[in-house]
Amino acid sequence: MSKNVLTLVAAAAFAVFAQGAFAQASSPSRADVKAETKAAEKAGKLAPTGEAADLKTENAEKANKTSTKTREERKAETKTAAKSGQLSAAGDASALKAENAQKANKSSTMTREERKAQAKADQKAGKMKPAGDADAMK
Repeated sequence: MSKNVLTLVAAAAFAVFAQGAFAQASSPSRADVKAETKAAEKAGKLAPTGEAADLKTENAEKANKTSTKTREERKAETKTAAKSGQLSAAGDASALKAENAQKANKSSTMTREERKAQAKADQKAGKMKPAGDADAMK
């Protein structure tokens, strides 16, 4: 029995070491890999690494797209869009500005004097809530 175990262990060790030897024989040498890398770099086929890779690809995509309009035509279009109010606001406040513009476009059905009279009548009738935290104090 010990002879079978010894033979089995020897066969397993041979299989493990033989696999490593075959893997090394089939892979290219370090010098080959370096030569391939240099050739790819000279040909411009290497992909850039790091954070700059995204910027480089974006810039390359932008460079491939050519405009059909001149700068003056784009400026004129932008001016006409700005005059007609078609441009959206830039930055984080653009949503807030659009919301305020919608509120401003809603017209009231009452005049200022009518709203004042309505407020006085509501105050006399006790329909108005007090300002601040007056409800909490009662």
